[in-house]
Amino acid sequence: MSAAAVLDLLRADGRTLAVAESLTGGLLADAFVRVPGASAVLLGAVVAYATPVKGTVLGVDGDLLAREGPVDPEVARQMADGVRRVVAVDGRPADVGVSTTGVAGPGSQDGTAAGTVWVGVAVGERLIARGATLPGDRVAVRDGAVALALSTLLEALQHAE
Repeated sequence: MSAAAVLDLLRADGRTLAVAESLTGGLLADAFVRVPGASAVLLGAVVAYATPVKGTVLGVDGDLLAREGPVDPEVARQMADGVRRVVAVDGRPADVGVSTTGVAGPGSQDGTAAGTVWVGVAVGERLIARGATLPGDRVAVRDGAVALALSTLLEALQHAE
């Protein structure tokens, strides 16, 4: 799956995109920015690496973060939804949001195994999350999380009503 394919779909519909990242640390936004003409679709991105930033900046529910931690499907959904508001232009939120959260490794974090990843997608009122356990070192997990985010987003856009 490619960032260009996602951008092409969004551009064709006149929709905008916002990105929220944790473990990928900007790699997903970079995948989009590498595509010429991305600025017609991508409004902005937030790297919410520290757990509290997910709440203070993206609006993820603090009780949820305290109860489940940052690596959770609902956290991923709320990150994807929240970033649309954060990068709003003239009061208009982005049409689509995508997020990544997880543990890149090398070890586990707060009892969550390295390689555990959740991707969130917000398209209109539809909020979805897809999880995976990705093999490999930090680089492989982060790259795999970007690929998972792109494929999840592309699938959501192709099946959006």
